Amino acid sequence: MMCFCNCVFKQLQEQFNFEYLGNAIKTNVVIIHPMHIANHNVDAAVNENSPKDKPVSGGRILDVYFSADVETDGPIPGPFSLLSFAFVFAGVFDGQQFTRPPSYQHTFYAELKPISDHYEAEALRINRLDRDRLIIEGRSPESAMNEAASWIREIAGNAQPVLVAYPLSFDWSWLYWYFMRFCAQGSPFNHSQCFDIKTAFAVKANIPVAEAGRSKLLRSLRPDREHTHHALEDAIEQAEVFANIFEWEGVSGRNP
Repeated sequence: MMCFCNCVFKQLQEQFNFEYLGNAIKTNVVIIHPMHIANHNVDAAVNENSPKDKPVSGGRILDVYFSADVETDGPIPGPFSLLSFAFVFAGVFDGQQFTRPPSYQHTFYAELKPISDHYEAEALRINRLDRDRLIIEGRSPESAMNEAASWIREIAGNAQPVLVAYPLSFDWSWLYWYFMRFCAQGSPFNHSQCFDIKTAFAVKANIPVAEAGRSKLLRSLRPDREHTHHALEDAIEQAEVFANIFEWEGVSGRNP
């Protein structure tokens, strides 16, 4: 079980003007329970048993972002295997205000048993994972994906979890396939709750998507962390890039 720390409460209190009421936080925009974020009106109650409900205030749904990264032994799921993955709580957005977390301590990481005998040596060279060790010590995909989905829903509560990645396509294809194949409740992101950081950068930088790779990021948008090909470390690095781009007004002062 994960809950927001006091510093998260303090930051959200300052930006969303709520008051702490013991088991819940009350505001005319949101009610935030220590274990749930829920977009409600001031008199609504958080339904803790209905994490898939989509509470609204003025027609709005609160997005809760999760930076995701995967390391695999090949290009596609099924014939090849997901070896490790990570999620990092990366912020919230109510349609007007984006709030990044003060730190990236709310994380989920797992290493998995391979599901096939096929692999590409180059993929293993890059991620430096010991596939033979994972055959023995890795978690079963069923255990890891069900626990990850529960963790994501616990953090998001009654709000909408959104997966973010840079670029989105590779990480999404693997995680969606594994959730649908191995998680009893399917994908916590449904079939399309996702955000492509690469596209966001292209739009704000006024450049084509083909020119919006990581190497093109402005220095001010890059974190100090290195890209290591360790899923958790890279998910944290990516969460910082995501927040930097989200808050950046862009080359034309655009901030959609």
